[in-house]
Amino acid sequence: MTKRIKHALLGLALTVFTFTGFTHLAVAAEISPDEARAIAKEAYIYANPLVDNYRILYSHFVDSKNPEFKAPWNQIANVSRVYTPDDKEIQTPNSDTPYSFLGLDLRTEPMVLTLPSMDKSRYFSVQLIDLYTHNFDYLGSRATGNDGGSYLIAGPDWKGKTPKGIKKVIHSETELIVALYRTQLLSPDDIEEVKAIQKDYIVQPLSAFLSQPLPKAAPKISFIKPLTRDEIKTSPKVFEQLNFVLQFSPTHSSEKDLMARFSKLGIGAGKTFDLSKFSPEVQKAVGQGIADAWLDFAALKKRIETGEVSSGDAFGTREYLKNNYAYRMAAAVLGIWGNSTAEAIYPGYYADSDGEKLDGANRYTLRFGADELPPVNAFWSLTMYEMPASLLVANPINRYLLNSSMLSDFVRDADGGITLYIQHDSPGKDKEANWLPAAKGSFFMSMRLYWPKPEALDGSWKQPQLIRVK
Repeated sequence: MTKRIKHALLGLALTVFTFTGFTHLAVAAEISPDEARAIAKEAYIYANPLVDNYRILYSHFVDSKNPEFKAPWNQIANVSRVYTPDDKEIQTPNSDTPYSFLGLDLRTEPMVLTLPSMDKSRYFSVQLIDLYTHNFDYLGSRATGNDGGSYLIAGPDWKGKTPKGIKKVIHSETELIVALYRTQLLSPDDIEEVKAIQKDYIVQPLSAFLSQPLPKAAPKISFIKPLTRDEIKTSPKVFEQLNFVLQFSPTHSSEKDLMARFSKLGIGAGKTFDLSKFSPEVQKAVGQGIADAWLDFAALKKRIETGEVSSGDAFGTREYLKNNYAYRMAAAVLGIWGNSTAEAIYPGYYADSDGEKLDGANRYTLRFGADELPPVNAFWSLTMYEMPASLLVANPINRYLLNSSMLSDFVRDADGGITLYIQHDSPGKDKEANWLPAAKGSFFMSMRLYWPKPEALDGSWKQPQLIRVK
């Protein structure tokens, strides 16, 4: 065989190779380790919240054998209790409001959420979260009021008109979403009223709402097993899972160039990420890129802990976040499914007034002056979390937070102010009403201001400092 024929056959083989869609090896040969490292870092920051979100969605709505399973897609699950240290699937859960969980598959048709009328003194919200972890809209006390009504949630491809009886049509960027309901518990003996409200949360397909025949169902999804929280931290398989999630997330116009860069590593909707197809040098570079992403996170976390960046900066719509993927990742790692600023803000306590990290070996006080309580339209709370898991802390009195519904139980200072005691052991019977039990070791606290007033949002109100007792 002549060289000319050999070259011709090789060219033909490469042409066939390309046209059959197997361009990955060619790409793999072209990308340098430095470029791979940079892309992997960027792609990991982008991917982390989507993959961690998928982990939770899978446990809640897919894996019926998982202890965290709530209900199948398009069926609401009411949890008629508050969270405890036994709940370990979601970071920084609140223990103020019983949750209702609803995973929505919007591929076949829109879904209609009908809310009951309830007393205006009770706060509730329905947070709508897409696969990107954007809070793309809200229903509830702040957003739509307490008068009840029916709301249509549509996927990205639905183009219908607003049906009769629907108060508002809300469009999602992604085909799968979660609706997270929070219903305020006014006191421990209020739980039966909360249960009654939860029973009146109605979810139905648009066709059922209109008493019309069901449309042809979308194909069944072959869900893949998610990575664990620990695996997500280091495994390049994050990119495989990202590709799976992105098939339900049409590419946003602002991310076309981003996806073009990611494609060099086989990352993107409809693509195959196969690390083994790359050289050992590129494989190593991908791991380094993931490590680089966590270094960036660590630097950002320090800014969050000092108050330079607030939680309010990291939760919200795509438009609000302006595609700040670093903020989005930080929000997911530190408290996935957190509320947007208008709905709630989360002043955090990571250090004391001297800048020292918090530890249960120490004792602390937090004092509110008589006119310095958190300014809210709904309510406020202060919740204890152990580090590094960011979970609620088990303690002898089963108290995981202090909140505004306890105001009548707190012991007041002589001037009408309130001093809270933050420590591992009891501060004494005379002070236990104001005691928030701390973790034995490292911890942080999250304050929650639900439906904050303007002075909480514009900085007029300042959270008090945490003082170490010396």
